[in-house]
Amino acid sequence: MIKKDFDEKILTKEELIELFENGEIRDTGKGWFLEDQEIEIIALHDVDPKFLQDIANAKNYKILYKKR
Repeated sequence: MIKKDFDEKILTKEELIELFENGEIRDTGKGWFLEDQEIEIIALHDVDPKFLQDIANAKNYKILYKKR
């Protein structure tokens, strides 16, 4: 379980998938929510993005709480 004790957090792809599977991150169709606050999920790639074929296949992701 992730606690809201961060402004941003780096997770592995496996950790991010686990948060979705456990229902900790919810996709409402209007955004992703963690602990009832909207978040942004950013893929972190090791290569230049212009060479990427699949942007959802990063090794790590950053979660940011969106400012209200």
